[in-house]
Amino acid sequence: MKGSAPKTRDYFAEMYVAGLFADHGWNVYFPRRDEGFDFIVTKKSAAEAVIRPIQVKGLYPTESKKSRSVFGYQGKLSQIHEEMVLAIVFFGRGAREKAPVHVAFMPRSEIRRRQRGGWRSVPASLTEKGPSPRKEFQQFFDAAGLDRLEEQTSKAK
Repeated sequence: MKGSAPKTRDYFAEMYVAGLFADHGWNVYFPRRDEGFDFIVTKKSAAEAVIRPIQVKGLYPTESKKSRSVFGYQGKLSQIHEEMVLAIVFFGRGAREKAPVHVAFMPRSEIRRRQRGGWRSVPASLTEKGPSPRKEFQQFFDAAGLDRLEEQTSKAK
C-alpha cells in the first residue's frame, strides 16, 4: 500500500497537466505505452503546427523538507527531445494541499545535464509557505508558461 500513493499522485499530476493543455486549446495524445514522454500536445499556430512531447514530474515537499533558494526536478529523464516540455507540478507542503499550487512548463533549453548524471531544472524556491516561482523563471509558470509554449519554436531557441 505504501508504494501505491506516489504512483496515484503522479498519475494525478499527469492528468492535471493534460487538462491544463486541453483548457488552453491544445490537442492531447496519450501513447499506447508510456516509454518516455507522458503525452504529446499539438496546436495549430498562425504559422505552423506546434508539436510538443511532454514529460510530467510531480514534486511533493513534506512539512519537514528544509527551505531552499532553488527547488525543482533533479533526476533521470527517459527521453530528451529539442521540442520537449518538462512540466513540473509543484504541490504544497505536506498533506495540506491536495491540488497543485504551481506548474512550471520548462522548455528543453531550461533543462540542464547534471555532472553526476541525469537532468536538472530548478525554477522555484521552497519557503515555509511552500514552492514559489523564482523571479527569473516566472514566465514559465502557470498560464504564462502555457502561453509561451505556443510562441516557441526550435528556430526561436
